[in-house]
Amino acid sequence: MAKILVVDDEADLETLIKQKFRKQIREKEYEFFFAINGVDALEKLKMEPEVDIVLSDINMPEMDGLTLLTKLSELKPLLKSVIVSAYGDMENIRTAMNRGAFDFITKPINFEDLIITVEKTIKHSNQIKQTLQAIKENNILKMYVDENVLNFMGSREYETTIMANETIEATVMFIDLCGFTKISETTPADTVVSMINTYFDVMVQEIMEQQGFIDKFIGDAVMAVFRGDYHLDRAIDAALAVRNKINSIAKIEGLSDFEPKVSIGIKSGEMISGNIGSANLKRLDYTVIGDTVNTAARLQDEAKPNQIIIGESCYNTVKEAFKCKKLDSIKVKNKAEPLTVYEVLE
Repeated sequence: MAKILVVDDEADLETLIKQKFRKQIREKEYEFFFAINGVDALEKLKMEPEVDIVLSDINMPEMDGLTLLTKLSELKPLLKSVIVSAYGDMENIRTAMNRGAFDFITKPINFEDLIITVEKTIKHSNQIKQTLQAIKENNILKMYVDENVLNFMGSREYETTIMANETIEATVMFIDLCGFTKISETTPADTVVSMINTYFDVMVQEIMEQQGFIDKFIGDAVMAVFRGDYHLDRAIDAALAVRNKINSIAKIEGLSDFEPKVSIGIKSGEMISGNIGSANLKRLDYTVIGDTVNTAARLQDEAKPNQIIIGESCYNTVKEAFKCKKLDSIKVKNKAEPLTVYEVLE
């Protein structure tokens, strides 16, 4: 229900407004409030801060309508005002517009014109509110969705390719915070949340430094994806930096016995990138899936605290750039043959 403040010192106008807008009032489309001058209007606005539009006369005692426009521009710059006055000369119209009036109607009032103007002004006011809400929601969305995903969603073809996918060559990294489950059983929830957010901040900073993006947070784990040139090298650099930073981070108050460590699994190869979910439900997850992703997760499962584990194909790609140590072959779920794995040392 739109809220409309009418500012006019003519006593008969309130009766006319209620008569002419009786249908809208009865159907709860509009709710009217009335003030006798600018001073009274400002007081009414304090009591009803959610007013959508103001209809104001010019010639009124104590504070005229043009002065009121100046006050409204200072106090509530997004509030839309329409001047309704017998003083419809060009000078008054220009002054009103320069002071922020949305429209100008001359007296005697043509109520058909007034109704159309009110509808137009309310529509404009609602569009502004929707835009501000969209900005607010977008700012909130940025806290939950990686910037690369937002850039994709902002592209022109997004709406028509919402369920499209592509095969890409990339590197996936899973980072798990070791010992989290154990301490979460005995530590207050607020301490646990503060702890994991502190460690996540460290991880994310190093991942972004290497131009990776966060695919998702999974409990106490992070899934990151690296694309583009030297994506495997950048992923390993990020993993080494994360391990070093986590090892050197100060202990959190209330967790003096907890020494944070990470276990990391990394795998490069082909994977499917796209929106996974239901377009009808409008619940989607922009992510990567495939055997490469599954294997990276399995490698992380096998990694011990402070270990960074990669497969043989990754080792052959980076063996001249990073110091690695061959480990015993491991048997992982859904793999017929054992995997040859290496630990990245530095």
